[in-house]
Amino acid sequence: MERQVITLDEYGRLHVPEAPGSSIWMGEPELVELFGVVAPTLRAAVRAVYKSGIVTPHEAERRVSLPDGNRLEVYGITLIVALAFRLDTCGARRLRDYVIGRFGASGGGGKGMQLLIVRGSRHTGYA
Repeated sequence: MERQVITLDEYGRLHVPEAPGSSIWMGEPELVELFGVVAPTLRAAVRAVYKSGIVTPHEAERRVSLPDGNRLEVYGITLIVALAFRLDTCGARRLRDYVIGRFGASGGGGKGMQLLIVRGSRHTGYA
């Protein structure tokens, strides 16, 4: 499986690969680096997202084989974006801005999608 990762460079610039979202899968060490949190904080956020029911482990997790014979658990783009809205770090903020910026882009000459996010609420709506 060919997988792509989202990175944040030393200058705080977000690099999102120009690839289909289905090919973006990241392991825990990569997510820890992207979001700038420690592993227990990341795991707690993943559990909270699963508990809320927004994303299920079945759709968000895979295990990939590494060249050394070990296996790595990776998380898909749906969980990565959900974590970006769950965590409050520089990397999460950059990814949120990127996602919201993509919704506002009107590539078809028509109306862009508008996303309404209410802090402290379990509901997110769009129009």
